[in-house]
Amino acid sequence: MSYIQLTYGDLILPALLVVMDGALSLVLRLNLERQLAIATVRMVFQLVLVGYVLTFLFAAVSPLWTALAAIIMVLFASREIVARQKRRLPGIWSYGLGAGCTLIAAGIVTMFALLTELRPDPWYHPRYALPLLGMILGNTMTGISLGLDVLTNSLVRERAAVEACLALGGTRYQALLPIARDALRSGFMPIINSMAAIGLVSLPGMMTGQILAGVEPVDAAKYQLLIMFLIAGGTGLGTLAAVLGGAHLLTDGRHRLRLDRISTERSG
Repeated sequence: MSYIQLTYGDLILPALLVVMDGALSLVLRLNLERQLAIATVRMVFQLVLVGYVLTFLFAAVSPLWTALAAIIMVLFASREIVARQKRRLPGIWSYGLGAGCTLIAAGIVTMFALLTELRPDPWYHPRYALPLLGMILGNTMTGISLGLDVLTNSLVRERAAVEACLALGGTRYQALLPIARDALRSGFMPIINSMAAIGLVSLPGMMTGQILAGVEPVDAAKYQLLIMFLIAGGTGLGTLAAVLGGAHLLTDGRHRLRLDRISTERSG
C-alpha cells in the first residue's frame, strides 16, 4: 500500500481557501472573519498536536498510555454533552451521566470490535483502539446530547400531563414512556440519517482517507461498513442508557416528578 505524503508546505495553497472565506466575510460584512480565524488556528493546533501525541502512543504501545488517552477523550466528550444541554442536571450528575453513558457504550462497542473483528496484536494497540474509539465516541456523544436535551425540555413542557398520569395511579415509567420514546427517536435520528445518505450523498472521511492512502475501494467500503455498524450500536446503547438514566434521576421512588433536579434554563 502506498500513499502520497504531504509536507507542511503542501498545505499552504489549500489554506488560501480559508483566507478566501475570510475575505468573503469582510466584503459581504458577515462578521465571521474573527470566528473563522480562531477556528482555523484551533484546528491547526489541535490536529498537529494530536498527530504528535498519536506518534508517541503508537511508538510506546502501552496499555496505560492508551487507557489514559481514552479517559481524556471520554472526559472531553462528557464536557461537550453538558455544554449542549439547555437544561442541566445538577452537580456531579450533569457530567457523571454523560461520561458514564459514553464510557459504557463506546467502551463496550470498541472492545467488541477489537476482540472479535479486528483482533490487533496486542489488542489495545493505540493505532486501532484510539481511532476506533474516537469515531464511536463522537457519534455516541451526539446521540446522548440530543436524547437528554429532548428528555429534559419535554418533561418541563409536558409537566401537567406527566403529573396527571402519576396522580391517576400511573408509575413513573408509564408516565415518562412517551417522552422517553421521543428522546430516543431524537438520539437515533442522526445516525439513521447518516446511514441513509452514506455512499449516495456523501463519502465518509475514513473511507475517503483509506482510498487516498491506496486501499482498494471495496476493502475501504468493508471497513466503513464495520465502522457504521459499530457507531450505530454505540449510539443506540449510549442514548438508551442516558435517557433511561435521566428519566430515573428526574423521578423518585415515590413516583413523583422531580423537576427541581433540573437547573434553570440557560439564556442564549
